[in-house]
Amino acid sequence: MADDHIRYDILAQEALRGVMRKVLAEVARTGLPGNHHFFITFLTGAPGVRISSRLRERYPEQMTIVIQFQYWDLKVTDAGFEVGLSFSDVPEKLEIPFSAVRGFYDPSVNFELEFDVKTEGVEDEAAAPAPEPIAVVPEKKAETKKKAAESEKKPAVADTGGKGADVVSLDAFRKK
Repeated sequence: MADDHIRYDILAQEALRGVMRKVLAEVARTGLPGNHHFFITFLTGAPGVRISSRLRERYPEQMTIVIQFQYWDLKVTDAGFEVGLSFSDVPEKLEIPFSAVRGFYDPSVNFELEFDVKTEGVEDEAAAPAPEPIAVVPEKKAETKKKAAESEKKPAVADTGGKGADVVSLDAFRKK
């Protein structure tokens, strides 16, 4: 196989992060349209992530947040976003660089993006243990909790019910 000096993989990741950035910026400006809402999974230990020590202790590797009913002060920059969320009735401010995001999912339209996240101190990506997905949802919405629980059970391939395309991780096709 020829060497990829252009690094299409990096360009594609940056372009897809741009989709997430644009969507979040529009939501920050106008609010969530229709039934759209987002599950955003990020590495809590990634450079630039700012969360409370209470949350970092509870979610030392990764965390999934839901932007749906109870969020405030969503601000988006070129590098990342910040948002206010409530965890067990305790308000928290989270600052998340786009480079720390592993996944972005809008279940209302079955749209999902997966990102490679560089972890510090890990030379070989295959040597890094895969973090367990954890859903964190506002306490007052039972429907959101149910959706979060269902999303934890989803495989790497999104079930589209015969509509649209499946999202498949390329890792499944790599030689081991």
